[in-house]
Amino acid sequence: MTQGENDWLVYENRLYAEGYRVVCGVDEAGRGPLAGDVYAAAVILPPGLMIDGLNDSKKLSEKKREALFDEITSKAAAYCVATASVEEIDRLNILQATFLAMRRAVDGLKLRPDFVLIDGNQKPHTGLPEETIVKGDACCASIAAASILAKVSRDWYMKELAVQYPQYAFEKHKGYGTKEHYARLAQYGISPVHRQTFLKKWKSHE
Repeated sequence: MTQGENDWLVYENRLYAEGYRVVCGVDEAGRGPLAGDVYAAAVILPPGLMIDGLNDSKKLSEKKREALFDEITSKAAAYCVATASVEEIDRLNILQATFLAMRRAVDGLKLRPDFVLIDGNQKPHTGLPEETIVKGDACCASIAAASILAKVSRDWYMKELAVQYPQYAFEKHKGYGTKEHYARLAQYGISPVHRQTFLKKWKSHE
């Protein structure tokens, strides 16, 4: 971790100083893949808690992410992981489906937050006070925690899909558009868990 604990808690601490009591971090996983649901997580950390090793989930090894998953879920004041389905992604578009998953994650918390910190630069409109933080998963503790829960949960889900659809090797690429994934699509066609809207251009070239 390149930042000190106070740096990682600066957003939460500012909000506590402003009188907010229950601050939630939100992040997503799986916006880019060609297959599978999009995931989002919402995490409320107890004030002042800093979990050692927190970072943007993409910068951590799978083993480290899974260890942190267990620590976050055991120490968080509240957390929720939610999804939007492939069908919802195709119907709404990926951005709106991601926002839907984020709102579901916030709504699923056992504690009602009074402020929501969101990774990125667009608000999902949770109905609560919100602030977006670009690259928040690399500088804000509660968003980093949410990024880890979302990423690990989605990776586990893709491994489950790999059992159902072994011909696509989802356990390797997690649904992203790798060379191997496209090769298997060319061989086996599109499955029910692929995002049709993401493959329109690919189909037109077949």
